[in-house]
Amino acid sequence: MTKAIKLLTALPPPQRQRLMTLAREVSFSEDTRIFEAGGAADRFWVIRSGAVSLDQQVNSLQRVTVASLGAGDLLGWSWLFPPYTWDFGAVAFSPVRAYEFDARAVLALCEEDPELGMMLVRNVAEVLAHRLEMTRGKLMEQYTLHRRGAL
Repeated sequence: MTKAIKLLTALPPPQRQRLMTLAREVSFSEDTRIFEAGGAADRFWVIRSGAVSLDQQVNSLQRVTVASLGAGDLLGWSWLFPPYTWDFGAVAFSPVRAYEFDARAVLALCEEDPELGMMLVRNVAEVLAHRLEMTRGKLMEQYTLHRRGAL
């Protein structure tokens, strides 16, 4: 199983400092929907405190939580890949403080500093690999419960 990484601490100090020049501190109240699947992915966040649930709309009445994120976790990766729309929804599970990054500004910085760009893409890929494994585990758990008739 892959290990969960924290985006900012995974970057070497010089690259982290360059990226942080683009950070803006934001907060979300509990139960705030931060983004919805299908919406324009033009930013991302690194959670400073609090908890966020990533969810997927299963049908018109039901959402399934696919991941829970906390301090240090990356929230949002769809800004990095066409068509630049969110694949999941996100809601603040508790009051959240985060660093917000504008995707265009970060992508421009990555063009200017290809070493930072490569490190950022690698780290986001590691986050994605870990989340994929966690989601697969949740799906298997749901499938097993469903087969046993528990759902």
